[in-house]
Amino acid sequence: MPTTKSTALSSQKFLAIDSIRDGVVILKNGGYRAVLMVSSVNFDLKSADEQDAILYQYQNALNSLDFSVQFVVHSRKLNIEPYLTLLREREKQEQTELVKIQINEYIDFIKSLVELSNVVSKVFYVVVPFNPSGIGGSKGALSGLSSLFGGKKDKKQQGEADDKEFMEYKTQLLQRVDTITLALQRIGIRSVQLNTEELIELYYGLYNPTEVNTQNPVPKNSL
Repeated sequence: MPTTKSTALSSQKFLAIDSIRDGVVILKNGGYRAVLMVSSVNFDLKSADEQDAILYQYQNALNSLDFSVQFVVHSRKLNIEPYLTLLREREKQEQTELVKIQINEYIDFIKSLVELSNVVSKVFYVVVPFNPSGIGGSKGALSGLSSLFGGKKDKKQQGEADDKEFMEYKTQLLQRVDTITLALQRIGIRSVQLNTEELIELYYGLYNPTEVNTQNPVPKNSL
């Protein structure tokens, strides 16, 4: 029977993600991704003129981009347990019997409402890509020649080269993030980039939905 470690390693082979570093997702094919959590706009509550303005700005924002982006809506059944725990603590601290009864009835009401209505929470994300040139392509004949004539670098040199390359690609990715952020601001949508910890929580929740009992990760710089 395979061990837990071997099972985890075999599962990782099917993931497109190689690592997450400094708030950047690095794919196995060499691509870089940043993920923004964005606020929403209640379009139906806007007037006709406001709706037209939003659509016009949104169209202009997309037309101004010279790279692709991905919009993701993440729906998950609303987890109200932390809120119910807070209410139960409040009930224990309450001295007035009538108020304690009201809190208890309110807890039952909230639980039944969420269960019957199947309330879900929705979180909106924008995935910003950057693919360095040459991804998936041949390294060419010069790469082979360099190895023949002592072109191989030691681990320290290779590590320094990798760090320099990462910072260069990250800078170009963040330039795209700034472009998207400004474009969304014109529509009245706020955004914040997920950091490393938040990205790990997000992807873990996506790949392990039955094991995650917490709500969707919210950046410390909350919207």
